[in-house]
Amino acid sequence: MSIERVDSASDDRLADYRDLTDVALRRVLEPEGGLYIAESAKVIARAIAAGHRPRSVLVQEKWLDEIRMLVEDPAVPIYVVTPEVAESLTGYAVHRGALASMHRPELPAVADVVRDARLVVVLEDIVDHTNVGAIFRAAAGLGADAVLVSPRCADPLYRRSVRVSMGTVFQVPWTRLPEWGTARTELHDAGFHLAALALSDDAVPLDAFDATRPERVALLLGAEGDGLSRAALATADTVVTIPMAGGVDSLNVAAASAVALWQLRAR
Repeated sequence: MSIERVDSASDDRLADYRDLTDVALRRVLEPEGGLYIAESAKVIARAIAAGHRPRSVLVQEKWLDEIRMLVEDPAVPIYVVTPEVAESLTGYAVHRGALASMHRPELPAVADVVRDARLVVVLEDIVDHTNVGAIFRAAAGLGADAVLVSPRCADPLYRRSVRVSMGTVFQVPWTRLPEWGTARTELHDAGFHLAALALSDDAVPLDAFDATRPERVALLLGAEGDGLSRAALATADTVVTIPMAGGVDSLNVAAASAVALWQLRAR
């Protein structure tokens, strides 16, 4: 195991943690298409358990023993720094003690992800990483089989998404969809009924939809504020709504996903 103590934030060995934003990390020319940053020993452990490979680990001294137990590959360097160097390097206090620069795995084909699925969640252009992470957590906890994200949806492997999801982004199968024209064909070919969760005069109440639900359902969720696009709504087979009270017309998208998934869960 390669344990290297580094006393300067400007050390070139720490470039992954200093010079690159999460967006830029995706463009690093690595064999599998880029990197992402995993934060905390728990998240690093879940990523490794899911088959993801670390390129390096940045850790503070008091968490070193825990990280040594997780990283078994002797080719992966573990850089040990002080809290001051970690904060100077990243621009924020690394309270959880460890960061790992992880090789980004190649995304699977949509057909492979949904092959055995009965209930999948489709996220269209949701740009808030907290919402993406919360939806993954709901998907894991309430029995969705997979999550599919649109080309412009926020990255599920962004640090905040991973953290809010409690690491379930490594548990729930997911991939990116193509644009709607192709995506609709792929999902229909796989036997999915596309149910768009949206406000509409002709929307079917969620419980009524569930009473006669098709065998395979793809639940479409849109961004805060704008909701699903016209293209997504035109793609849908049914528009579904959650009946509301108290003069409130809708829920936050993450909360709405949890309500809908609870109603549509396998029984």
